[in-house]
Amino acid sequence: MFCNRVKEFLRKQNVAFTDRDISADSSALAELEKIGVMTTPVTVVDGETVIGYDVNRLKALLGVS
Repeated sequence: MFCNRVKEFLRKQNVAFTDRDISADSSALAELEKIGVMTTPVTVVDGETVIGYDVNRLKALLGVS
């Protein structure tokens, strides 16, 4: 549910992104384990990790309003 909201937000902001499905991509799951996160969605912006649907943090990191 929140994964779709993040994707919708990014599309509305015209932000290109790579969608990775941890249930189908073992390397994506391994990346989450590596950063110590076992929940989704996880968005990485310029090395900064945003866990969940945190619109204010996404806006700040992306420089959008």
